[in-house]
Amino acid sequence: MKRSPRRGMCAAILSLEAITLGLTTPVLISLTDVPTGLALLIGLGLAVVCLLLAGMLRSEWAYTAGWAVQVAAVGLGFVIPMMFFLGGVFALLWATAVLLGRKIERERAAAYAAYEAQQG
Repeated sequence: MKRSPRRGMCAAILSLEAITLGLTTPVLISLTDVPTGLALLIGLGLAVVCLLLAGMLRSEWAYTAGWAVQVAAVGLGFVIPMMFFLGGVFALLWATAVLLGRKIERERAAAYAAYEAQQG
């Protein structure tokens, strides 16, 4: 069974993003007017979603949900301005992982097809 480079890269991005989003929770509690319960729901909720999605990337819908997480991370910038930057960095990393992963998968499939055709 071949490992998917796209799935591996995207899972790594989501795992790292989970840490970042989890760390927004104390920032939301201490530096903003967001109520504690809502801050926990937002910060830890997004972190858990990232980790769950990292494990569900065998399904194509999980990549779409990953894009939604990127939008949410950037959207946190309206509450924590630094998240405009951090969310943007993760969105860029996510886009790179998705697009580069697809390219690698296409090239790998073409190379295998050429090898099999050559072997006859």
